[in-house]
Amino acid sequence: MLLHHYAFTPDESLFDVEAFRDELSGSRSPIAPFKAALAEIQARLDERFHAGADIRDLVHGRAWCLDRLLALAWQQHDWPDGIALLAVGGYGRGELHPHSDIDLLLLLEQEDDEPFREPLTAFITFLWDIGLEIGHSVRSLSDCEREAAADVTVITNLLESRTLAGPERLREAMQDRIATERLWPADRFFEAKWQEQIARHYRFNNSEYHLEPNIKSSPGGLRDIQMIGWVAKRHFATERYEDMVDIGFMNDAELRILSQGQAFLWQVRYALHMLTGRAEDRLLFDHQATIAELFGYRDTPERLAVEQFMKRYYRHVTALAGLNDMLLLHFDEAILRGGEPLETVPLNARFEITGGYIQARTRTVFREAPSALLELFLLMAEHPEIEGVRADTIRLIRDHRHLIDDRYREDPRHQRLFMALLRSSGNVARQLRRMNRYGVLGKYLPVFGQAVGLMQHDLFHIYTVDAHTLRLLKCFHNFRKPEARETYPVAATLIAQLPKLELLWIAGLFHDIGKGRGGDHSLIGARDVEAFAALHGLSGRDTRLVAWLVEHHLLMSMVAQKRDISDPEVISEFAREVGDETRLDYLYVLTVADITATNPTLWNGWRASLLRQLHAETKRALRRGLENPLERDDSVRETRDEAHSLLATVGADMARVDRLWESLGEEYFLQYAPSEIAWQTQGILAHRDSALPLVMISAPTADMAEGGTKVFIHTRSVDNLFAATSAAMEQLGLSIHDARIATSSNDWTLNTFIVLDDDNLAIREPARLEEIHRHLVEELDDPDDYPQIVSRHTPRQLKHFRVPTQVTIEQDPTGGRTLLELTAPDRPGLLARVGRIFMEQHIALSAAKIATLGERVEDVFFITDRDGEPITDPERQQRLRERLIETLDIRG
Repeated sequence: MLLHHYAFTPDESLFDVEAFRDELSGSRSPIAPFKAALAEIQARLDERFHAGADIRDLVHGRAWCLDRLLALAWQQHDWPDGIALLAVGGYGRGELHPHSDIDLLLLLEQEDDEPFREPLTAFITFLWDIGLEIGHSVRSLSDCEREAAADVTVITNLLESRTLAGPERLREAMQDRIATERLWPADRFFEAKWQEQIARHYRFNNSEYHLEPNIKSSPGGLRDIQMIGWVAKRHFATERYEDMVDIGFMNDAELRILSQGQAFLWQVRYALHMLTGRAEDRLLFDHQATIAELFGYRDTPERLAVEQFMKRYYRHVTALAGLNDMLLLHFDEAILRGGEPLETVPLNARFEITGGYIQARTRTVFREAPSALLELFLLMAEHPEIEGVRADTIRLIRDHRHLIDDRYREDPRHQRLFMALLRSSGNVARQLRRMNRYGVLGKYLPVFGQAVGLMQHDLFHIYTVDAHTLRLLKCFHNFRKPEARETYPVAATLIAQLPKLELLWIAGLFHDIGKGRGGDHSLIGARDVEAFAALHGLSGRDTRLVAWLVEHHLLMSMVAQKRDISDPEVISEFAREVGDETRLDYLYVLTVADITATNPTLWNGWRASLLRQLHAETKRALRRGLENPLERDDSVRETRDEAHSLLATVGADMARVDRLWESLGEEYFLQYAPSEIAWQTQGILAHRDSALPLVMISAPTADMAEGGTKVFIHTRSVDNLFAATSAAMEQLGLSIHDARIATSSNDWTLNTFIVLDDDNLAIREPARLEEIHRHLVEELDDPDDYPQIVSRHTPRQLKHFRVPTQVTIEQDPTGGRTLLELTAPDRPGLLARVGRIFMEQHIALSAAKIATLGERVEDVFFITDRDGEPITDPERQQRLRERLIETLDIRG
């Protein structure tokens, strides 16, 4: 199908048929001239692509050249009457990219194929010999009719056909046999293709926003454009998209979206085929940066070239996906079901519900009352029984959204409507998502519009900024459902207690809105939300709250994952930053939603337990009063007393307990809860074989959603123990998320690791726990014999994120230690490598906070020298920094 205002003109400079005939006649074998012609045609097309030629000329031009070559190849063989060569599928539409399938149908008039077998075999072999990648079928007219009746994909393929050689009457006869009145009437065809599309979109999570999208099959891809053409062709018998405008199925603006979107996706697909040398439709990281450069994008201080290119991609496919939704809904409503009686319920003077869907009562409603562009979404939030928006009303929204300008945004009526939506008790997230889908949200909030389609080129943020933001808002809504109390118990409890839920929606909308604009996105977003609050009449108190939440939306996760939250001084410092319990509760809910919406793999039981602990301890500190913080000495004393009481209750030998505790410093009693200290003490006192390490494992019970599996190791302090332990756990397929390293005064270690499995879940199965116990005991009894870590290949995706290792070293004033922060791409054996470097540099590790964010790690290590003193010598710090960077930047 050709698009609006375009008609391909045959170009003899691509392929001179007469010159080729002369060359063919003088050649001893036809294979060499055909192969040379194919290579020359592709070289000319590629040259024109680099020169910026119209992509439609290239795609249709290649099909035109292949038409001529195939017709000439056909003439190299003797054919009986009653057979024709047809182009079908994409080639039938006259579209061929450099390595597209060349779909051919060898159509027989009669069932008997015996007379054609020899020339058919010779013809197909010849095509393979000259290097054509063909997909072919041999069918009689009866075969076509029978197979088309049974399979919607077959009839779809046959709908788009052209005769390349042989009698045209055979194709016409085939079209007669599969005509609408005989096979697949429009309603059945539409339903089958719609279900096909639903299944295809489901494979891509119903989202256009994939890091590595499939430009053909992902939502908004080329298949969605073709879907519109197939449905219209079957119902209207149209040959061009332009015809759909003439019959009222589309308007000119929609045709422009379709035409521009297809041209862009064709450019990308051509580039992919050309770069890979094969039929490649996946826009992998391997190719994104190369294509961005090929298309003329260059890095800027604010944004990488690849991010600019992908933003253009996402904007096109988002527009195409929305158009596909609207046109297919329109086809279903107005054409296939137009005669069905539907119940209509008036809502007000502007809107009504028809068949469960909201629609405008007149076509002039948005022109006469522009506020209705916001009112519609408020009504949907207030009426949960409304299933969606009627297609004709979606079209009206798209046609009138240009009315939302500065004057519109400054109108108090419109500001009140938007705030009423945010204050609604309905599904606010769904309505904001619809507003974004129909292009209204970015119009009303231009700063949000700047974030639409904005990707961040890493494996941590797997969604564009707008998609992530809308997922975060959906998390807020889900926290309010009863089932959320099982997975998100604290967030579900807190969100029901927040005094003004609309402030959470606002903070969520603006938390990442400053990205891609240069500078600290949190500070930019805070300024933006202050402007929004002033325009929408928020009080000074509410304005300060939302601005603080946006500016500090990363604070809680950073403290939980990078600081020692068992230290009372860390809690006091965080409590002073938060200021009051209301801010703390809002921040907790925002933080949990942000983590969950960033990457599905990030939220796990261990992160949940960290945030819950930080929230609970901070709430205690705030209730105690910021002027009356819990001192370290008080905390140590309280913990010792409670653990002592627990051990006395179970009949422990208290004299032995006291002797053991005398060798442990106060840091130990800050790191652990009384119950953990009692558990560890009992294990140490009961362990009789000092030649073997004591390994104890504690798994959360089956009814506990939060927490990880704890592995406690008590053994003689030896060099390289951390590296050996890390390597042993990696051998077991465990990921370390937290490490607490303590050494007694008589050189025994008390090390605790929090581990999760490959699915980011705590390990609970007894057999698996026993395997872990046995393996660690066997490997750690003599670390010097531990085999070298075998390097595995770096994952393919990771290779395209050349994030250099970053090492920050600073002093921890509260703990008398040095804090080393490491940011690097994740890879197998990383912790073992770090441990070996610590050994080489005579570094002692006292604690570690391990945070794996997508494919990036942000680890914090609390270190000292072998005498327990902080690392303060600048030269020694620099040697350590250089050694870590040198080792971890080696790829493999």
